[in-house]
Amino acid sequence: AWFGILAVLKLQRLQEALNSVAQAQTQAAQSVVDYETGENDDLTKVMVDQQISSLGFQMTLNVRNKALSAYKEIMNMPVW
Repeated sequence: AWFGILAVLKLQRLQEALNSVAQAQTQAAQSVVDYETGENDDLTKVMVDQQISSLGFQMTLNVRNKALSAYKEIMNMPVW
């Protein structure tokens, strides 16, 4: 029972993290559009939003790679 509850909580935290990364990417894209259309003239904000988006994506990719590596390692373990 506890394992199920913990699994659900971890999945919820993972979903929140992925939503946060998606939101950062959306914000970065909107910052670019606002700058290009002249609604915002702060190039620094555009660059910072782009960096936040990039770092979030890189972190997500690294977590995925670690999880995939762990899965492959488990699948290669001998079964007794």
